Amino acid sequence: MQPQRILSVKELNRYMRMKLESDATLADVWIRGEISNFTHHSSGHMYFTLKDTDSRIKCIMFASHNQRLPFKPKEGARVIARGNVSVYERDGQYQFYATHMQPDGIGSLYLAFEQLKQKLEGEGLFAPQRKRPLPRYPRTIGVVTSPTGAAVRDILTTLARRYPQAAVVLYPVLVQGKGAAPSIVKALRTLNDMGEADVLIVGRGGGSLEELWAFNEEQVARAIYESAIPVISAVGHETDFTIADFVADLRAATPTAAAELAVPHRLRLQLADAAHGRLRQRLLRYHPQETLQFALKRQQGADRLLRQSMLSMLRDSSRQLTAHIRQLDALSPLKVMGRGYSLVYDETGTKLVKSLAQVELGDKIRVAMTDGELDCQVWGMRAEGAGKDEEAGRKG
Repeated sequence: MQPQRILSVKELNRYMRMKLESDATLADVWIRGEISNFTHHSSGHMYFTLKDTDSRIKCIMFASHNQRLPFKPKEGARVIARGNVSVYERDGQYQFYATHMQPDGIGSLYLAFEQLKQKLEGEGLFAPQRKRPLPRYPRTIGVVTSPTGAAVRDILTTLARRYPQAAVVLYPVLVQGKGAAPSIVKALRTLNDMGEADVLIVGRGGGSLEELWAFNEEQVARAIYESAIPVISAVGHETDFTIADFVADLRAATPTAAAELAVPHRLRLQLADAAHGRLRQRLLRYHPQETLQFALKRQQGADRLLRQSMLSMLRDSSRQLTAHIRQLDALSPLKVMGRGYSLVYDETGTKLVKSLAQVELGDKIRVAMTDGELDCQVWGMRAEGAGKDEEAGRKG
């Protein structure tokens, strides 16, 4: 019977790969086994076989996944690995692609860590948008750690060196063992109730996964999440990650780094203060109130100059007026009349008589004197330089 379709080997292998990769169980699976035929290629990829007493499977761990392994895999080591199963099409061989790996001795703890991490991440406890910025100039710093050991010494020394004006509240806790998680939770809640600290540092020095486990407890993660005060997590060394690191507002690689992140450097603070002072001076200079006061001062100055100018002009005008009055007074007819002269007007008193030709014998005239007027009548006239005969002729 003729088959409906004949597949190539490549097509068959690709079909098997798609089948395996679509299987939900094989897409995220944990396996335990012993490493054999281990090769760390120059490309960075790791090739090995995981085996137990009954079977084996070829494995690969790409460089992008193995760069942060907390241990060095080696021949014969027992491990627990997480990854997915697929088919390498060229050889038609299915194999395990590892993404995470831990020594088998702590396999149960690592599984618990991954499960809690996925749970809390799904609830949004690790969301970047909920993380709060640290205060720039904290007045009080709360420290939750063991009262003994290098961690607390490093934190206190760094804080005193970098920012001595800040007060430090040390809340001693257990950092490993059965009672460690409740002790840390109580410290976080007490410091929040006190309300004195502006930022909290929670952590301890390095150690194994078992020793750091208190910071992987769900109750500690939720206490950090519920804290109203920003929290810096400083657990272990740079390569150590805990649940507390993911939920805290900021993760520090070491306790010393946590102290450095919590406060500004004294020199940087001095520079910032100087810059703030200069900025404040500029703001004051251009502040509306300052601008108004400056304009008011300018106006007051202009008013003073205007008053001075007006007074000077008035004084000059007064002097000129006095001089004009004196000149007019000197030329005044009354002034002349005061010296014995009189003014002669016609009968109406409106027309000044300056010449004999303006009057006839018998005309009435008015003579203005300094203290009054005379009503007169012309009975005779004599021209300047005329003799008696001419004068008499006029009379006749």
